[in-house]
Amino acid sequence: MCGIVGYIGTRAAADILIEGLRKLEYRGYDSAGIATVEEGELHCVRAKGKLQNLQDKLDGQDNQARLGIGHTRWATHGKPEEYNAHPHRDTHGRIAVVQNGIIENYRELRDRLKAEGHQFVSDTDTEVVPHLVASYLAKLTAEETQGRSRLLEAVRRSCLDLHGAFALAIISADFADELVVVRQQAPLVIGFGQGEFFCASDTPAIVPHTRAVLPMENGELASLTPLGVEVYSFEGTRQRKHPITLNWNPIMVEKQGFKHFMLKEIYEQPGVVRTCLETYIDNTWTAAAPKTANPPISLGLPDDLLEGLEHLQIVACGTSWHAALVGKYLIEALAGVPVMVQYASEFRYSPTPLIPNTLTIGVTQSGETADTLAALDMEQGRRAAHPDPRFGPRMVGITNRAESSLSRLVPHIIDPHAGIEIGVAATKPFTAQ
Repeated sequence: MCGIVGYIGTRAAADILIEGLRKLEYRGYDSAGIATVEEGELHCVRAKGKLQNLQDKLDGQDNQARLGIGHTRWATHGKPEEYNAHPHRDTHGRIAVVQNGIIENYRELRDRLKAEGHQFVSDTDTEVVPHLVASYLAKLTAEETQGRSRLLEAVRRSCLDLHGAFALAIISADFADELVVVRQQAPLVIGFGQGEFFCASDTPAIVPHTRAVLPMENGELASLTPLGVEVYSFEGTRQRKHPITLNWNPIMVEKQGFKHFMLKEIYEQPGVVRTCLETYIDNTWTAAAPKTANPPISLGLPDDLLEGLEHLQIVACGTSWHAALVGKYLIEALAGVPVMVQYASEFRYSPTPLIPNTLTIGVTQSGETADTLAALDMEQGRRAAHPDPRFGPRMVGITNRAESSLSRLVPHIIDPHAGIEIGVAATKPFTAQ
């Protein structure tokens, strides 16, 4: 897991990128870097270790570039050294790329590009991307772009060669007014400001600047220019998209006097529990109410979703999986319904036999956990294909993020109202789940 940010607009990009990376440092902290385009040149600064090391390198530099990308890294390919830090560039230093995710076929692509004369300087999978884009740019004709920008078309063709789960932000010194972003099985959101646009792995990086955001879908890429945003599918089809408005206050992503975010989130737990209970419990209900009266809890789920229910299965990863185990004991003890808890990354490759009249619940704090989303998508598909309606999909998601991919994948969402989580070790999300 890494954090990426991007900016194009009228302000100096470097400061915006650094502040955005500070909000994403929980996603990786073994190295960091930024790349900017100014006066037809690509400038790249990287540093091993925490983000402050990068800040120290940038202090004193007068960088007024209006276009840039940034990255904070949690190493997957190549040890945490400066030469492996993002952004990565092509052989001629004209294209820069930051990535969150993994390119699974990078070795084959690396060998192909080396045979074409491209020179590699890192051990990472990401470095194949700028070389691949440069390769396509060199071959593209005006007719082949079909009205799209050359950079966007080169990136689109590159994406068709990439296998894996990745989010990308790409800039080029030869396209000083364009930022191209890509999403494939890794979260990425676009922010809309006044004459400026942002991208980030997670919304905390851009909330201080705008609350109008567009979460990208898998298999999409977008061109961000001073004139606006254009979104396309990997096949090249223009997509009709509308941003949503987040109901967030920028102060939510600040420490507010606490030493670190984990401590802040520990102290937020009583308020989180109170808000969750107030949301879903009928405060007019009493224990003396007749059994025929409405139940004390209302989750806003339709009656037919629970009608004839015989079994529950919960899919989750990490902390959410542990919360699901607690939920299993509570549900079985109070409701008398059998519950099976599946680790999503295992369930994807070894699903259990289908059981009729089953409710499937996906639990993910961010709503973007790749294995959980893939497991839910697979389960929804195989149940929808079953000829017996008793095996049909009944799907519910539990997430704090109403704008997340989970909310677009399943028809029903329960919001624990834990608010945004920034601390690496989960506290309030676990309690709320």
